[in-house]
Amino acid sequence: MIRVVLPAHLRTLARHEGEVMLDVVPPVSQRSVIDALEARFPALSGTVRDRHTQKRRPFLRFYACEEDLSHESPDAPLPPAVISGQAPFLIIGSVAGG
Repeated sequence: MIRVVLPAHLRTLARHEGEVMLDVVPPVSQRSVIDALEARFPALSGTVRDRHTQKRRPFLRFYACEEDLSHESPDAPLPPAVISGQAPFLIIGSVAGG
């Protein structure tokens, strides 16, 4: 099982408290995790990534094992600690402004 931590606004849309546990079909990548997340919570479809381009939304970042994975290929394998369930895959809302 893959552990996913969502920002508050996405937890509200999903109507889910706490971490999300997902059964993801290998290979485990950003794309497969988001596919599983959107399948389980259809209300999140298009909120994490654009529906047409499949690119990550600008004000969301992906982290795992203290590394920013936001600019990695969506098909790159996630770290072994995430795949084993030891560490979560984090979807973080970023902040901009001056």
